[in-house]
Amino acid sequence: MSALRKKFGDDYQVVTTSSSGSGFNQPPPEKKKKRQRFVDKNGRCNVQHGNLGGETSRYLSDLFTTLVDLKWRWNLFIFILTYTVAWLFMASMWWVIAYIRGDLNRAHDDKYTPCVANVYNFPSAFLFFIETEATIGYGYRYITDKCPEGIILFLFQSILGSIVDAFLIGCMFIKMSQPKKRAETLMFSEHAAISMRDGKLTLMFRVGNLRNSHMVSAQIRCKLLKSRQTPEGEFLPLDQLELDVGFSTGADQLFLVSPLTICHVIDTKSPFYELSQRSMQTEQFEIVVILEGIVETTGMTCQARTSYTEDEVLWGHRFFPVISLEEGFFKVDYSQFHATFEVPTPPYSVKEQEEALLLSSPLMAPSLCNSGEKNNSLDCLETLEDNESTTKLPTKLQKMTGRDGLPKKLLRMSSTTSEMTYSLGDLPMKLQRISSVPGVSDDKQGGKASKISTEPMSKSVADLPPKLQRLAGGGGGRMDGHLPPKLRKMNSDRFT
Repeated sequence: MSALRKKFGDDYQVVTTSSSGSGFNQPPPEKKKKRQRFVDKNGRCNVQHGNLGGETSRYLSDLFTTLVDLKWRWNLFIFILTYTVAWLFMASMWWVIAYIRGDLNRAHDDKYTPCVANVYNFPSAFLFFIETEATIGYGYRYITDKCPEGIILFLFQSILGSIVDAFLIGCMFIKMSQPKKRAETLMFSEHAAISMRDGKLTLMFRVGNLRNSHMVSAQIRCKLLKSRQTPEGEFLPLDQLELDVGFSTGADQLFLVSPLTICHVIDTKSPFYELSQRSMQTEQFEIVVILEGIVETTGMTCQARTSYTEDEVLWGHRFFPVISLEEGFFKVDYSQFHATFEVPTPPYSVKEQEEALLLSSPLMAPSLCNSGEKNNSLDCLETLEDNESTTKLPTKLQKMTGRDGLPKKLLRMSSTTSEMTYSLGDLPMKLQRISSVPGVSDDKQGGKASKISTEPMSKSVADLPPKLQRLAGGGGGRMDGHLPPKLRKMNSDRFT
């Protein structure tokens, strides 16, 4: 164990491996009752078609494919039976011709010319057919020119024999050259694993190629089979969902020279978005893995399949590395192909982790606007504008500015201190410009109140609409009570 810690770090501890792994095996956790699989580990689909009715005739319309799909014992039986029946039928035809012509009774007459020489009975007729069909040509039995029906039968025999040879021999050749056996040398790991990789929760499994010949254009796909019920109440017993194993990035195109670990990142688009370590004990699903590629030696397409049920997905595990660098080459140790070890992994689903992260870091922190400084409103506005997630000002700032999203320059023009900003926030913008003239700060004038010229003020008031002019000067009784002392003094000086 110390050597293993030195190689992989002190944070990783081995807890389980498969039966084909190294000596670090421990008793596996207790599993649930084994249930029916849709696809076996060897890739065979557990599906049987029944109650076809009259649709069985479709198999005869594609007889060649039907024969290829049959098992070997049925193929051999049909192969032998077809040749036997064809030979017996053609031999019978030669015997019938000899019988009708009377060649069987006059076979030993030297002055009589039969249709086929030296055919006395059915065995001799069968031997003549075999010699002709197999082109053995012993020369003892032959067709004479006195038998036109024999010549026609001979032509029919040659054509029929060629058709039967092409059909059956071609069927047997395709059956033998099928790439199904090539899939036997493509390996899949016995278990799939879920752990963190590159900071993301990832579903992983391993594939390998035992042969030195490559799989050209190898591509891998994953399907999730899970029953579900639609919002309309329809029950789908085997709903198929696609698991992204790198389709968008091209990672599903494999260069399968050495064992590869296939990854499915669990995110918001993944069907496992709400899957956690605890919910896996009650979930029922099956992951079907399909590996396709072109066999380099034959050029035929090969497909290998396997599946993983929820019992075969290990939470918080990672695969052992199997590749090591030797002198001048890379060595693959297939004894560790199925072995896994435990790594620190949060037991929560990705959805739960995102919700916890959202609660721990809210989008807006209210403490940013409570600095306690004089220019509180301006500082808070600058902070909120710099924040990318803030798209709208708070309600208080909207009321103070009178308009949503007022620029900072107008705020600075309307007030230079926090007191004046608050008192002038309820005024229209032109009155704010009138009351805010550069140089009104007491601090800059040494504590003396600045005198505001009535001339520029009058000019500014003249530009206002009639209602604002009445508010600013005429009928100011309603307005003066709400104005600051400086503006009230301004109005009284103007009209005296």
